[in-house]
Amino acid sequence: MLYYITGGERSGKSNYAQNLALQLSHNPHYLATSRIWDDNHRQRIDRHVADRDERWISIEEEKELSKVIQSSSVVVIDCVTLWLTNFFVDTENNIELSLAQAKAEFDKLLKIEATILIISNEIGMGVHATTEVGRKFTELQGWMNQHIAKHADKAILMVSGIPVEIKGSK
Repeated sequence: MLYYITGGERSGKSNYAQNLALQLSHNPHYLATSRIWDDNHRQRIDRHVADRDERWISIEEEKELSKVIQSSSVVVIDCVTLWLTNFFVDTENNIELSLAQAKAEFDKLLKIEATILIISNEIGMGVHATTEVGRKFTELQGWMNQHIAKHADKAILMVSGIPVEIKGSK
């Protein structure tokens, strides 16, 4: 089962995904995809870690998510935006190569017998990026979000902390 949870920054995506994971499993996995970019980012990561209690099994993996997800597990992947950033930086902002690599890795997830809750930001609904690299990343994010949503069993859009189901049945 693949859940796709998207929305704007601070829309409640992580909280929603974590609560859902705890309903689905007594010991869910939390797969963090972020590199630590600066002190502010480290503080955000520390806050997320502190929000999770002893029921959670934490995993960190920057790109090869399929290598760390176990069969029959419930896994929250947080998040696509940071995961894509790793491909984008490593390919020196090459949209096509980043998208191909990310799609190939995501498609491996579809073959794993697990319940996956994948969190992503809907960045294309906000202010238009002022830099070329920002516009390129917004395109990359939008295309990857479409790919994930296409394969998701359920898709939820978080708006001001409220989940709005956009795909799947209740």
